[in-house]
Amino acid sequence: MTVETGSTVPRRQAGRLMRQLRERAGMSLMAAAVELEFSRARMYRIENGEVSLRKHDVLAMCSVYGAPDEIAEVLVGLARESKSKGWWHAYGDVVPGWFELYVGMETAAERLRHYAPSVIPGLLQNREYAESVFRRRTDLDEAGVRNAVAVRLERQSLLRRVSPAPPRLDVIVDEGVLHRTIADTLGMQKQLAHLVNISQRPGVNVRVVPFSAGPHRASSAGSFTILDFPTLTAAAPEPTTIYCENLTGALYLDKPHEVETYGGIWSELEQVALDRRASDDLIGTIIKESDG
Repeated sequence: MTVETGSTVPRRQAGRLMRQLRERAGMSLMAAAVELEFSRARMYRIENGEVSLRKHDVLAMCSVYGAPDEIAEVLVGLARESKSKGWWHAYGDVVPGWFELYVGMETAAERLRHYAPSVIPGLLQNREYAESVFRRRTDLDEAGVRNAVAVRLERQSLLRRVSPAPPRLDVIVDEGVLHRTIADTLGMQKQLAHLVNISQRPGVNVRVVPFSAGPHRASSAGSFTILDFPTLTAAAPEPTTIYCENLTGALYLDKPHEVETYGGIWSELEQVALDRRASDDLIGTIIKESDG
């Protein structure tokens, strides 16, 4: 029996995306194999996620299929991640730009649903809050903190993107996150005001689970993001993927029962969370209390 190596989810995602690009280009598997000077068997294994991709193969295939630059970037990131063992993705001190797996997936997503039980999500952090978060890390010196903050703020340009349209962003935060202040009181007030302001933007929705909701199904789930992707072709849609991050890496889940479980948790969160107006009012109240 062949021992399976490499990261399964990125391999399958890269393979599906390659197949979608080939079909969109109107090429048969055999025609693509001839153009790329690959064997038909190798093309089949690539598209079925059975083998890892090399960067130069990705670039060659994207060139033949006429793939947009942003899709090529995502695929390069997937190719790199596909060489890691298992599901876990170990981060360096700083996310190295748009080629890291999650950032590439985030860029390609059509909708992001994020549950934050302990900290404001990175896409919604202001500079002061992000600096406070990264200064808690003992492995980063001052230059490392600056670089990490710069990468985090750069990621947020995703929400201001014009073409293609930015992903829809739905965020549900626990009320405790809003009370867990940073040393910079003014910076924290600005952070809370930013949550209210950005929630007014089309396609962005920030809601709060109040303390009064009590224990709920997501209480033991921890932070997670549900990524939904656009369909390049109806025949092979990119699967919804669950992203869970911890101190030393990240887990990517896309099995149907896993997606169904987290989808159910999200539905319950929507039921116990305040609506957007009530969430804005609660955040406004916390800002006033912190000013006193």
